[in-house]
Amino acid sequence: MKRGRAGTMTHDYKRHGTTTLFAALNVLDGKVVGRCMQRHRHPEFIRFLNAVKKTVPATNAMHVILDNHAAHKHPKVIAWLARHPRITVHFTPTSASWLNAVEGFFAALTKRRLRRGAFPGVVDLQAAINRYRAEHNLEPRPFRWTADPDAIIAAAARGHQALDPIHQRGLMARPAALLDISKPCHFRDSGSAPSSASECSGWLRPGRSCRKSGRGNGRGIWRQLS
Repeated sequence: MKRGRAGTMTHDYKRHGTTTLFAALNVLDGKVVGRCMQRHRHPEFIRFLNAVKKTVPATNAMHVILDNHAAHKHPKVIAWLARHPRITVHFTPTSASWLNAVEGFFAALTKRRLRRGAFPGVVDLQAAINRYRAEHNLEPRPFRWTADPDAIIAAAARGHQALDPIHQRGLMARPAALLDISKPCHFRDSGSAPSSASECSGWLRPGRSCRKSGRGNGRGIWRQLS
């Protein structure tokens, strides 16, 4: 590759399929339990929980940190957890799945084994993932936070202090006509469309469709876009 040029896909790139990797990182010893499955639904997630449960002694409590994926909150998953009271789940905040320590393993797997790799099929991809996980478990290293939490919180506070006034000035500088003007739209109920843009503030152009936000019994909120 030429120096200074960003990596790109070749013209003959082909995608031969995908796989879903379920992985759990033991924060005490750094070992990873993983399973490759075809889909990411609640049945696959329950099967993975059963596999992880077998690796932990029955006398020990389990605390599982998860992101807010819908499959993790399915009623059947909740029922499964009720039958296994020694397992407690904790969900990371929305858009903050990076707080989960296993994300570091995913990043290393992508960087060291999968990126720029060539896999003729899904079976080869899964074999590469399983080999990397097995090699990782030969010399596992527990994850340790090195940053000071107080320093992180202070940095976030400084960011809000610097950015909030900028956002406020930006909102005040926008013309009134381009602000988020919205009103209930009843045209969907009647089956007719507004004849002009003045009848519905959300229409981008007269006679053309605009975006709808909100859900209800046939009614929507039509918003004017800036």
